[in-house]
Amino acid sequence: MHQDVLRAVEGYRELAIELQRSLTAIPAICPSSGGEGELDKALWLETELRKLHFDSVRRYDAPHPEAKGGIRPNLVARVRGQDSSRTVWIMSHLDVVPPGEPTLWHSDPYVLRVTDGRLYGRGVEDNHQAIVASILVVRALGECGVRPPVDLALLFCADEETGSGYGAEYLARHHPDLFGSRDVFLVPDSGNSQGTMIEVAEKSLLWLKIRTSGKQCHASTPHLGVNAFRAASDLVVRLGALREAFPARDELYDPPISTFEPTKKDPNVPNINTIPGDDVFYLDCRVLPDVPLSAVEEEVRHLANEVEKTHGVCVTLEDVQRSQAAPPTSEDADVVRWISGSVRELLGVEPVAMGIGGGTVAAIFRRLGLAAVVYSRLDETAHQPNEYCILNNLLGDAKVLASTVLRARP
Repeated sequence: MHQDVLRAVEGYRELAIELQRSLTAIPAICPSSGGEGELDKALWLETELRKLHFDSVRRYDAPHPEAKGGIRPNLVARVRGQDSSRTVWIMSHLDVVPPGEPTLWHSDPYVLRVTDGRLYGRGVEDNHQAIVASILVVRALGECGVRPPVDLALLFCADEETGSGYGAEYLARHHPDLFGSRDVFLVPDSGNSQGTMIEVAEKSLLWLKIRTSGKQCHASTPHLGVNAFRAASDLVVRLGALREAFPARDELYDPPISTFEPTKKDPNVPNINTIPGDDVFYLDCRVLPDVPLSAVEEEVRHLANEVEKTHGVCVTLEDVQRSQAAPPTSEDADVVRWISGSVRELLGVEPVAMGIGGGTVAAIFRRLGLAAVVYSRLDETAHQPNEYCILNNLLGDAKVLASTVLRARP
């Protein structure tokens, strides 16, 4: 029966394309990024799920007045297994990021383009590849008349792109009874092009909003003001010292060091001939788990104090996101062994358990004491213009997920 399920998945190429086409046509952008949320996509998906061999399909709506319908929807679709003492969860997310600069796209980001086995469009890899792959697993099991060894539940969450407060985090806080103490999670949301990476750990994350406040004046009389932009630029350079302050290495992670990168910058003055009295930029810190985030913030504060003395400005720090690393999933966990066996069998490569700097919802489930792995075979085009998904990768993920579910044991 195992081989029957895999053969069934291979026959779903056209179905996979059509599911991707429908998902891509429904933008699900978070309100904070200028969108309406995930309601339209969730309603379409709920209709599709009810056509399949699920024993139950249920929605869990997180209240959010700024979103369409005042909610951020999360879907749980469950197939009862031969034994219901534990559940294998496959979790994907409904939301996508905005397309960005339109001129960088070679086609409409919300109209699927299929070229040479690649599917182009916003969200096709992040995270429609996972959504579609998980649906194909259940369709194949149903058509082959196979009940999985344990329960299988597909979880489609809102709000992954902006912190999961209305998605996985909401469910963990308000519906913890959904998850049994022996449940395991498969999260197809990161990976590499070889399909060898099984992510079992993530770094701590700290996003800081850094504001320098000086005094605005005409650019021809700089002695009458205090240039907040100049002070901020000095601080950006000084923040390079964070690498030396926290030099630890851990080869489990890629990269094996803590990283501290200035990223986004808010606009200051709208015209050229005014010295800005206020300037804001952001710092993205991905920190090895043994380093306390409080120590990082103390060092940033120390560097900011030096800039204050040098330039006569005031520097304030504000947390945008702060997440101490969750306990890693053991490399000996059942789910790691199951998926490793599937990767070896189906791809003929040796999987490697490793940690990453990026944050995924797996951390939320790890904090609940549940084993979670992140796995997918992809080219990491997420958030880029001309994002694409390779059709063979999508089908391959579905096979790996199906094989892993069938290897599960109570």
